[in-house]
Amino acid sequence: MAVHRTKSSQRSSPEVDKIVSDAISLAASGSQIEDRFWEARLNTRLMRLLKSQNQNVIDAALDQTFRINTEAFEVLADIAETLAESLTMEKDGQSWDVLLLALPVVAHTRYQIPSGPLPVKAVEAIAMALQTSIASIDTRLAIIPWLYSIDQMPHSHCQTRLLTESLAAAAISGEDIKLDLKEMSETIAVLADPRFVIAAISAPSGSPIFRWQSEPPIKQERGVSLISWQTALAETMSSLLPGCEFELILPEAYFTNCRLADKYVRPLSIRAAANFLESTLGVLPAGLSCVVAAFGEEQVDEYRISFSLKGSPEIVYGVIWPLYDRESVANDALNDMSDDESPIKRICDALHDAGIEDVFRHAMLFDPELCDDCGAPLFPDRLGEAVHAELPEDAPTQQPLFH
Repeated sequence: MAVHRTKSSQRSSPEVDKIVSDAISLAASGSQIEDRFWEARLNTRLMRLLKSQNQNVIDAALDQTFRINTEAFEVLADIAETLAESLTMEKDGQSWDVLLLALPVVAHTRYQIPSGPLPVKAVEAIAMALQTSIASIDTRLAIIPWLYSIDQMPHSHCQTRLLTESLAAAAISGEDIKLDLKEMSETIAVLADPRFVIAAISAPSGSPIFRWQSEPPIKQERGVSLISWQTALAETMSSLLPGCEFELILPEAYFTNCRLADKYVRPLSIRAAANFLESTLGVLPAGLSCVVAAFGEEQVDEYRISFSLKGSPEIVYGVIWPLYDRESVANDALNDMSDDESPIKRICDALHDAGIEDVFRHAMLFDPELCDDCGAPLFPDRLGEAVHAELPEDAPTQQPLFH
């Protein structure tokens, strides 16, 4: 997905250089009037690429900017995402602002997390909850009748823009959504993962979209809206996700909520792994040991967490903790526990919360190796080797995956 860290192999081109230069200039701007100048330039360049479906140039510009100026990267990423997930459309003389929403539910289970078509009653319940808990007055909605897994979502800014345009027309006109959902990709079976409902919300231009933007008595704070949203959909989601524990996240803009859901699921992946090993091997979390290490080519792209039985060097399972575009770790701080917001501190806290106390941390950056035979990621052992995670021979052969 575009919300993930990109790695473009495309050589720099004049168009990439212009976008990078404009983003750096915007990041250095000291006034709103200059901001508007550079924003207009970037809007024009990026919209041309979105319309021509030229995602490679956008990715190359983001990758280059990320490497040389993180503040400019933030600026460029924000504009690219805004153009992909929002627009203004004219209909019968009325101008409408439209925003693509991601409605995440973060789930974990010992079985399987469902995805696929949504029943009509579920779509109606979601629409009602949006109107009563989230949306301001005079708004219109279009909801895709599908419960998405992350691998089924649009994978680029260009794809997201096409979806936004399609849903915008449906939301404003009230017509049926014209999407082919029959060729949806297969969902990878994982035990801790987000699920999403995708919707578009439209409002007359200049009017509030969300209740927290509105004036009293419609106005309500985000926290109140979240509680109302979770309460309204608890029963519906329980029926859609049998055998799962889940948490509903406040509906928000598409890219923001994709990142947020991915971050929410990371500690759940660790808990799900501990639960799986307890049920499969009969080992309590206190009887497990973990090894944590950073992986990447030049910079940290992810941490990999190895699970073994306490006292045994054999790695029986592994979980990946990915980093996203707006997260970075210096190569001399891979093992820094002093910062409460650092990935390594969050990982160790999640392991301790899951009941695992024996945690060994490497301070070196590992190459992101995969198994030559099966393509599975390799995980670190205490000796600093990247090895294949293998359940004992007498364990069940059906192995679930984690995030």
